[in-house]
Amino acid sequence: MSKSRRRYSADFKIEAVRQVVEGGRSMTRVARELGIDRAMLRRWKHQLAGVSGEAFPGQGRRADADEVERLRGEVVRLREERDFLKKTVAFFAKESR
Repeated sequence: MSKSRRRYSADFKIEAVRQVVEGGRSMTRVARELGIDRAMLRRWKHQLAGVSGEAFPGQGRRADADEVERLRGEVVRLREERDFLKKTVAFFAKESR
C-alpha cells in the first residue's frame, strides 16, 4: 500500500518559514517539530523569498486532513465489521434454538 502524499496549506508553509526567519530558530528544529523534511522547509523559504506575488498558488490541504481521511476510512471498515458480527450472532442464536 502506497503512502499518500501530504499537502500543506499556504498558511502552514508561511508560518513554518516565519518561525525560522523571524523566530530565529534553526530549520532542523522547526522541521522536526512540524514533522516535515528539512529540505522541504528550505524549499518553502526559497519560494517565499523569490516570489513577488502569490507564494504558494497550489491547493494545499492542512496536514490534519490526511489523518481525518484515514480515520474516516477506518470508521467505514469498523462499521462493516460490526454489521457482519451482528449478523453472525443473530445466525448462531437462531441455530441454537
